[in-house]
Amino acid sequence: MNTNELVKEMVTWRHHFHENPETAFEENETANYLVKILKDLGLDVHQNIGGTGIVANLKCGDGTKIIGIRSEIDAINLLETNDIEYKSKNEGKMHACGHDGHMATLLGTAKLLSEEKNFNGTVRFIFQPAEEPGKGAQAMIDDDLFKRFPVDEIYGLHNRPNYQAGKVLTRSGGIMASEDNFTIKIKGIGSHASSPHLGIDPLVIAAEIIMSLQTIVSRTINPTNPAVISCTEIHTDGAHNALPSNVVITGDTRSTTLETQEILEKRMKEVVENICTAHHAEYEFEYTHEFAPTINWEECTNALVNAARKALGDENVDGSCEPWMGSEDFGCYLNEVPGCLFFLGSDKENSAPLHNSQYDYNDDVLLVGVNIYKELVTSRLPK
Repeated sequence: MNTNELVKEMVTWRHHFHENPETAFEENETANYLVKILKDLGLDVHQNIGGTGIVANLKCGDGTKIIGIRSEIDAINLLETNDIEYKSKNEGKMHACGHDGHMATLLGTAKLLSEEKNFNGTVRFIFQPAEEPGKGAQAMIDDDLFKRFPVDEIYGLHNRPNYQAGKVLTRSGGIMASEDNFTIKIKGIGSHASSPHLGIDPLVIAAEIIMSLQTIVSRTINPTNPAVISCTEIHTDGAHNALPSNVVITGDTRSTTLETQEILEKRMKEVVENICTAHHAEYEFEYTHEFAPTINWEECTNALVNAARKALGDENVDGSCEPWMGSEDFGCYLNEVPGCLFFLGSDKENSAPLHNSQYDYNDDVLLVGVNIYKELVTSRLPK
């Protein structure tokens, strides 16, 4: 097919998505737009999976192997400040993470493969809601995604505007971090600032806890395993001349292995418990798992790297990049089936970072993503 025409079509799709952003589990018009295109391409399309999720199937030949490719479809709650023709029409919502580009790339891949039919097997195009809050992948899985639409492998990309456009980066093992949230509530006894000995000062206890938490990473976690503990807020009910009775500390942790994730939770609870006990204070420790770590499977990572090198050249592919301590719910899929997430550099002049009000996807890398997926599908599902 004519690649120039394909690029024009993908740009049109991408700009439509950018102009009409919808946030988590509310992507109804986005889903309807996707479904129309996918049906026009002749794919077998299924809607309302895990909410607004979509699976579109493309089968060619008699091969039994099945590959899944995922794109997110949700935007974020952010007021766009770009001055572009396709600026968001939904005030307070925008595609500031590139999911508009991810959708256009996956549609372009579906169009190319449906026309060329140069593979033997089945490709499932998975359009997932609610990646931003980390709920959409699990919602689709809980709605029997892999029972109704089984796959042997699953792949996905995420653009990175801080990397050179057209470069691919990935790695076997942990590539993106878990995100776990914590809340530490410390209950002491308030007193006048002039008489601290009459109370139990939870603010001093909180300070000791905050400093001690930092030693968990430096003295408990293997230095070769990335981990972060960040206390991000502290609230008290004290005053200028009164020690508080209550202090609340909130924050999050990041790690790239399940083992590290477990150690962080266990050691944090021990630190809080022992420091509060030493000071005769009461405490509550809450710890929630928001995003699983994204842990790439080795065989699938090698397959992706080989396909990307064939599409782009060896010099444009890094198969052993550093982990990114951001979080992505693609890890939920990789807990169920083999697969690989990779990064696609999307830098352009004056690129804004992800989740910035002036971010805009680089249309120049749309075809790059399609070419990678094409090589991946034809290599994993050879005729």
